[in-house]
This record gives sequence, C-alpha cells and structure tokens, in this order.
Amino acid sequence: MLWPLGRMWRAPRRKHGATTDLRWLSARAWTTKWYPQGIDVGVRDGRRTLAVSWFRQDRGRRHLASRVTFIDLERGRRVDVALALEEDGELVPAPIHAGGVAWFGDRLFVAATGRGIWEFDLGGVSRRTGAEARRVRAMSRHWPWSTARVAVRTRVHPIDLRCSYLGRVFDASGRPLRRVLIGEYRTDDRGRIAEFTVPDGPLGSFEEIDRFAPGIRSMQGAVRWGPRLFVSQSDDLRPGTLWTGRRDGLAPASVPLPAGCEDLALDLQAGLLWSLGEHPWRRVVRGIPLDRLGASAEAGERRLDG
Repeated sequence: MLWPLGRMWRAPRRKHGATTDLRWLSARAWTTKWYPQGIDVGVRDGRRTLAVSWFRQDRGRRHLASRVTFIDLERGRRVDVALALEEDGELVPAPIHAGGVAWFGDRLFVAATGRGIWEFDLGGVSRRTGAEARRVRAMSRHWPWSTARVAVRTRVHPIDLRCSYLGRVFDASGRPLRRVLIGEYRTDDRGRIAEFTVPDGPLGSFEEIDRFAPGIRSMQGAVRWGPRLFVSQSDDLRPGTLWTGRRDGLAPASVPLPAGCEDLALDLQAGLLWSLGEHPWRRVVRGIPLDRLGASAEAGERRLDG
C-alpha cells in the first residue's frame, strides 16, 4: 500500500505507559532487498525527526548500498537520502551495513562494520536523476524518471573496534554530549563497548575515553543517559532483550524489544527510548516510555541536534 506525499505510517495515540509502535505501510514492511538497522533522533526543517538507516543486499547477501530515511514524527512523512562516496569523480553507493547512526546537526556518523565510522554531510544533500540516481541506490531496473537525494561521505574515522553500532550520550540532566558509544556485535559474550568524543571539526578524530565488555552476547545497540546505560540484545526471530542500569549492574528490563531488534536512540523530549526490528513482516519502530524503565525524562524541551 503506497501512501501519497511520502506518508508511511500514522502515529497512534499512546495510552499512558504503553509503547508507541510505528509500522511501515508499504513494501518496506516485507522487502528482503533492504533491511533497517540504525536509529537516532534529531531536528530537520524545525521538526522532531527520526533517522533510520538501511542497507541493501543481493541474493548472495553482498552489501550493495545504504540509505537513511528521515521521518517527520508529527506528519508521518518520510524522505530517503542515499549514502554515497566519490570515486574518480563519480558518485557510487556506500556499501555498508549501517548498523548504527549518530546525528549531530549536518553531520551524520554511520557504523561501517569492520571499517570504522563513516561521516556524511547532511548540509550538502543534493538531488540526482537518471543513471546517477539509479547507481547510488543500486537499482537494477531502468526507470528513466529515477531521482535520489544523496549525502556524500566526507571522512572515514578509523576505530580500534569492529564498529557494529553507535549511539548517543547524554549527561544526567539530559544535555546531549559530543560523545558516542561504539560497540561490537558478537555471538559470544566478548563484545566490547567504548565511549568516544566526537571530533569538533574536519581535522579532528574520535578520542577514546573508556571501554568495557558487559558480558552480553549479540549486542545490537547502546546509549547512555548519565550513569544509566541501555543495551539491546537480539535473539533471532524472538523478541529482543533490553539491558539497563549502571555499567556494573546491567539487568534485563521487563519491556520486550522488537523481534530482530537493532539500534537504540534516546528521545528525552518525548520521554521515549526508540528501537526497531529488521525482520520482514515483523518490522516495527518502537518507542518505549522511559518511566516504564525507571528512568523518567525531566520536563522541558531538549536540544536533540547536538
């Protein structure tokens, strides 16, 4: 079902204490070409917006392209931005897993599993048409009217971790910090999470502050609010587990994450912790009230664009 004006879901009214589940109203709900992975919250055109990253694969599970979908939380409309890099003066798709995103104004940082953190320029997003648009989206069909909005990679930041995901960091009062958590997905319990400062300018680099191994297998995302950590753990087609608490006392929360859960994002303005599921026909973007997790957000607006 295709909705006009790019509408993809209608946000339900949330009852007190209930989760906010948003579902895709198009082929995005079941396609096996594109898989949603990362999530963050920011401001776009003056509106609170979710950013959801996707990767595209072929039948051999080879990565072909990636994109970010920006969803206006008030209107339910979306805009896709293809992620690209420039090679020999030509734009080509960014073939990365995009397992996590961190959105700082015009700078978008994306986890490039095994290849560090890739930075993209959202301030320079341009519209491309025809063959160039099809190429950055890794489209196989020839659609003469094809168009694409494109964000170009500006830097690759080497990180001494596998870089499966990354998430934002807030201080205890809810102020966003120029820091991120970067972690590793592993099927055993040896995956590590490290906290880094985000470079201020084009010549800066990620500086590691701390790292630890929480002893949780299959970690998919992590964020921090003051001393409290939130970590997502996937379990194949079963609902995921959210671990929360201080670093030395993480415990499973009673609220389940979506099946095939992925990244996490803190939305302190709305008092929600966002996650999402990747599996076809089970795809959902879920907002969990922080007060259900024993971490109520303080009243008042928050600057979420960093």
